[in-house]
Amino acid sequence: MNLRSTDYFLCRLAQRAPRALKLIGDMETDLLRSRLDEIAIDRPVFITGLARAGTTILLDLFSKLGPVGTHRYRDFPFLFAPCWWSWCNDRFGRAGDPVERPHKDRIEITKESPDAFEEPIWRYFFPFTNDPAALHVLTADDDDERFDAFFCDHVRKVLLLRGKTRYVSKGNYNVTRLRYLAHLFPDARFVIPVRHPVDHVGSLVRQHRLFTRYAEQDPRVPEYLRAAGHFEFGPQRMPINVDPEASARIAAAWASGDDAAGYAILWRAVYAHVDTVARDEELEGRLRFVRYEDLCAQPRAIMSDLLRFCELDEHVHELDGALARISAPPRRDEPSARERVWRETRRVAERFGYDET
Repeated sequence: MNLRSTDYFLCRLAQRAPRALKLIGDMETDLLRSRLDEIAIDRPVFITGLARAGTTILLDLFSKLGPVGTHRYRDFPFLFAPCWWSWCNDRFGRAGDPVERPHKDRIEITKESPDAFEEPIWRYFFPFTNDPAALHVLTADDDDERFDAFFCDHVRKVLLLRGKTRYVSKGNYNVTRLRYLAHLFPDARFVIPVRHPVDHVGSLVRQHRLFTRYAEQDPRVPEYLRAAGHFEFGPQRMPINVDPEASARIAAAWASGDDAAGYAILWRAVYAHVDTVARDEELEGRLRFVRYEDLCAQPRAIMSDLLRFCELDEHVHELDGALARISAPPRRDEPSARERVWRETRRVAERFGYDET
């Protein structure tokens, strides 16, 4: 992972001065108030699920649609004042050539590529989500008017910066906030990618080992990932706590060195939680599951259906070139873990149409 000194310095600065940056963000909002008030938040789309389930592929596809505005790599690390930071980037930033992202997963990125950058805002207003022992689930009962106002204005700023009308975000931890977001945005759509647990767990384990090696080579890596709100893999790894009992089991498995068991428990807990939330009356007709395998095998059919669900289907032709490049990664099965992972996840996996093979 090639972490530039300037990038690390800026992310540490943002991490150490969140209150000051929040104040700058508020000042930016005041200056833009009249323009922001003219921007409607219309049917936002929230893509959320465990890392390695296809969230990045889906975000990239959505970002190619004419009306869609997303966060980009260039927005990090000063997320609280995106317009001011964009002004600085336009004058002092470097474009750079496309490079494969650190995950080594064939996805090439530049500073203009879409990515997930809501998390620092959530963690500022709801700091308990930094505590692995705390339940991370947010519902409408947890409503924070300060967050609501700031976040809605932030969404408007993203749309203003991109000159777009439909906000689409990727946030893996938003699986814990579906009820909160559904209440905040009554016309929002939620897209939940899901992947066969055996393949999914294998991918998570490999990513954890990869980012652990990065951290061994460069001790700055974990701090950089924390600043970006990434706790999925690497030394700063922390389980998503939707079930305290499951979270304790995950921590114990990881502490013993059994990465596969920990991720299998996490898969079961998270997707059991989402499957339950999907049955809520408030989310009825507003949430769509997308199986990763189906997306790779039939990208045009799956995306056509998904864009109809999100009321963006008139733009499906804009994805012609991108859809042609989608393919499944090579299988990298670890037979020793398959049986254990399937045993842990079977009951939930079968709800999504999966079997052991």
